[in-house]
Amino acid sequence: MSFFKQPVSETGAIITWCPGCGNYGIIQAFKKAVSELGIDPYKLVVVTGIGCHGKLANYLNTNTIHTIHGRVLPMITAIKAMNKELTVVGFAGDGDQYAIGMGHLPHVIRRNPDITLIVHNNTVFGLTTGQASPTSEKGQKTRTTPWGQWEEPLNPIAMMVALRASFVARGFAGDVEHLKYIIKEAIKHKGFSFIDVLQPCVTFDRTHTYAWYRQRIYKLEETNHNPRNWEEAMKKAYEWGDKIPIGIFYIEEKPTMEERLEPIKNNPPLAYLPLKPRKISDILEKYFALTK
Repeated sequence: MSFFKQPVSETGAIITWCPGCGNYGIIQAFKKAVSELGIDPYKLVVVTGIGCHGKLANYLNTNTIHTIHGRVLPMITAIKAMNKELTVVGFAGDGDQYAIGMGHLPHVIRRNPDITLIVHNNTVFGLTTGQASPTSEKGQKTRTTPWGQWEEPLNPIAMMVALRASFVARGFAGDVEHLKYIIKEAIKHKGFSFIDVLQPCVTFDRTHTYAWYRQRIYKLEETNHNPRNWEEAMKKAYEWGDKIPIGIFYIEEKPTMEERLEPIKNNPPLAYLPLKPRKISDILEKYFALTK
């Protein structure tokens, strides 16, 4: 028997996250950010992946899609290509994005669509009861590594800065106001924005607790960090242990996918174009003519 009364979201769906889950802080920060930016819910699209975070799609009163494992980035890129007037945000987990979905990251950086990706990084596969994930630390004990994790963990911030993603940041689910600030800046940024969120999993990770993070994190905004300095951003990306920076690591202004891709560059959103019945033979004839 559970003595915890599960809260109900604004959509009427019962929220089934564990009490104390970092997802609560992330969803609150996101809702506050969108509200303060004045984004019309009809002009907002949210895509979620597989994992505990994926239930966000049921809890937000806007356009949402719950996609298959590791495919958040291709989904939100396609949505932006079809309708460049939409604000498009993707949510993924560290298992969802940094394992099966890892191959999409370098290519979305190359394309630089004006979209935002928020990764819930709780260092375990929480939905499937706490197995090791790509960000599990060496020695971390999980369901699949009871003797301690032996593989090297990924450093998503260093990877994104090295590949020159146009906006790279890290937030903490236990600081809603600071995370809200980061999300607002990410959405306002023109280009691909990446946010890795340190999110305690209170059920399956007893090491990376709220207290553990609060003893270590500090805000880059409270230092002299220059997010437009690539070398400085790379140095900060490798800080981990006794001191863990959160905030905006790197910003670079460069042309977006919508400004460079010919079919959408100088045309109205593809989603607004009328559908005209056409013969497949006409389409093939035009295609082969273009490829000659």
